[in-house]
Amino acid sequence: MIYYTGATPAPKGLPIGSCGPTTSSRMDLYAPRLYDLGVAATIGKGNRSAEVEEAIKRNRAVYFCAVGGAGALAAQSVLSSEVVAFDDLGCEAVHKLRLDRFPLIVGIDSRGRNLFKLRG
Repeated sequence: MIYYTGATPAPKGLPIGSCGPTTSSRMDLYAPRLYDLGVAATIGKGNRSAEVEEAIKRNRAVYFCAVGGAGALAAQSVLSSEVVAFDDLGCEAVHKLRLDRFPLIVGIDSRGRNLFKLRG
């Protein structure tokens, strides 16, 4: 699972600082290939392109939405954080996170049903 976030530095004694979601559509150019290579889910905020929506459906994957503006809340669910690539990029480094009770909403499910396209 990939979480699109730009986490802030960890305060003393905590695994991570604030880690709210970032806009997922910025990664839409790359996401279909990642799903095709086996990524089961992504987490971010905002709607995705038609190409990403199709890749999610084709691979029976899921797109989860985290609540924007709630990075401090999300950080409470991070049990550990380890930089695994690009440490020199700071908040843009790739981290391996271990989570517990991370608050999420299904944005696009494995059948292609899209929360952003629901009509009341």
